[in-house]
Amino acid sequence: MGAQKRIGVLTSGGDCAGLNAVMRAVVHRAVGTYDWEVYGIRQATQGLMSSPPEFTVFDIHQVGPLLTAGGTVLGTTNKGNPFAFPMPDGTLCDRSDDIIAGYHQLGLEALIGIGGDGSMAILRRLAVQGNLNLIAIPKTIDNDVGVTERSIGFDTAVNTATEALDRLHFHAASHSRVMILEVMGRDAGHIAISAGIAGGADIILIPEVPYTISNICRRIAERQQQGKSYSLMIVAEAVRTESGEPVMNTNSLGQSRLGGIGQYLADQICASCGAETRVTVLGHIQRGGTPSPLDRLIASAFGVAAVDLIANQQFDHMVSWQNRQVVSVPIASAIAQYRAVDPEGTLVKTARGVGICLGD
Repeated sequence: MGAQKRIGVLTSGGDCAGLNAVMRAVVHRAVGTYDWEVYGIRQATQGLMSSPPEFTVFDIHQVGPLLTAGGTVLGTTNKGNPFAFPMPDGTLCDRSDDIIAGYHQLGLEALIGIGGDGSMAILRRLAVQGNLNLIAIPKTIDNDVGVTERSIGFDTAVNTATEALDRLHFHAASHSRVMILEVMGRDAGHIAISAGIAGGADIILIPEVPYTISNICRRIAERQQQGKSYSLMIVAEAVRTESGEPVMNTNSLGQSRLGGIGQYLADQICASCGAETRVTVLGHIQRGGTPSPLDRLIASAFGVAAVDLIANQQFDHMVSWQNRQVVSVPIASAIAQYRAVDPEGTLVKTARGVGICLGD
């Protein structure tokens, strides 16, 4: 009898709901069906970079609770590009060979990487350089990975944003205010447009559709004339100022990230039409918590399909949700295409059709 096949799995980039459900499915399929070993790599590629590599051996009898657990039990990171890894002395060092060495040191025959487009691009570059057998699974609350209709974490994020809108409705009506909900969306407005429609927002702003403050104030005034003393707005963090400048927050370490468009809009609306305005920034709440049933379903289907791709030696592919089923596509094709909200697509037409203002 030959040696037992051993595969690795890691989570990379920002966390989201459904990551643990993927790992549960991977373990059930790999161990239960194929009698393989599954090594969970800790802290993404940094676990392979460590000497010795940091990992957990998954037992099929221990992964049951992972279906509903948020976050990732393996840990993750969205910092430290291994091709330009920050060292303690402040220099940058190419540590890609260390990661490749870790893969071989563990005796892995394949690696399943769960990540967004940025993580997949790095993992694929490592795979090509080190001749690693890589399978990718798309996860991102932004749902902007190309050639897949669904990415893990998106549905839970939309559910969370929709619930926030449901709650803000009552406050807005009670105080006759304009309530602005700022949600995540690094470059795309998928969360905002989906939650905005589902949550009954009056105004939705996404980076794919230009807006003006005057158009927003006009809609607020129209509602007031109709006897509706309040308005509910949802905005993606990637929306820019009216003049086209990104709104950034800078912390005490000098690190800048998107955030603050909600307060910018509140100030502009108050100055332009005098409406009393309040802002809620949902932030990382969208990433946390128990995954929705749909995210659990997609995660389970992706995990099983990824293991089957390894069994069929169909490497350098990403699992994808298309037309109600899982298919596989070359990773290069997936990361070459960016999936923004289509300004002429179904969701934008739906929003306009039910009377939602998009600011244009």
